[in-house]
Amino acid sequence: MAATIILNGKPVSPDARATTVGALIAAQGIDPSHVVVEVNREIVRRDDFDRCPVRDGDVIEVLRFVGGG
Repeated sequence: MAATIILNGKPVSPDARATTVGALIAAQGIDPSHVVVEVNREIVRRDDFDRCPVRDGDVIEVLRFVGGG
């Protein structure tokens, strides 16, 4: 059975290889240096992206940096 997570407010079934936050955002084509990631309402340090597991039922928010003036 595939895992289901909530990614930015939408239910998704990530690729089976997306077992970590780092793999998940890479699969989404997102540059990790331009985002902040929150898993179950806790911010994940960028250094921990590849160590933070993605589990069934997780609620993940990926917030992109936006510049402006």
